[in-house]
Amino acid sequence: MTKQSDWEAHDRTVTSCRICPRLVAWREQVAREKRRAYRDCEYWGMPVPGFGDTAARVLVVGLAPGAHGSNRTGRMFTGDASGDFLYPALYTAGFASQPLAESREDDLKLKDLYISAVCRCAPPDNKPTRAEIRNCLPYLQTEMDLLENLQGIVALGSLAFTESLRLLQERYSLEWETKPAFGHNVVYRFGAGVPWLLGSYHPSRQNTQTGRLTMEMFAEVWARVRAELGE
Repeated sequence: MTKQSDWEAHDRTVTSCRICPRLVAWREQVAREKRRAYRDCEYWGMPVPGFGDTAARVLVVGLAPGAHGSNRTGRMFTGDASGDFLYPALYTAGFASQPLAESREDDLKLKDLYISAVCRCAPPDNKPTRAEIRNCLPYLQTEMDLLENLQGIVALGSLAFTESLRLLQERYSLEWETKPAFGHNVVYRFGAGVPWLLGSYHPSRQNTQTGRLTMEMFAEVWARVRAELGE
């Protein structure tokens, strides 16, 4: 059985990582210079660990921390527009104890859901390189291993979908005639014992303000998750 100490050791490994020089330099520069609106805040400025219920059946995978969101608060999807869209949806679907995510001290708890990301450091222009993704993926793989009750993965965005699929393929030696392709609210099932994979548009400001992702569309994703869990 996975122990809490295993999770704590993993989080320490993540937060102490300095493998990618470009990302280390950028995340620390942002934390020093700050955005004017947050000039009185103490930025996290380190790799951001996963967050949520370690007994969860559902894993949510994003791309990377936002420079002034998670890189500031130290918690996934906390303190920026993406989180302002994500957490109310999770609350409505019964996965979160409250709809607001402002800081690590706000008492938010997740139920049956764990949130992580492909990359743990805020990348310049929100674009990690292929090498940086490769360096960071083992952390996500470790979390998949530690989540002993894992039944499914929700990938927020095409890159998160691609990398989650890659890890599932490697871990379970999956093969297919036609490779699964990213689509919003499209789910792929791979057989008994293998987590299903559900794609969703990322709740970025760009997607939500342009109407590419609406609250109704996002609610349908979490309704699908509940259905996949047999609820």
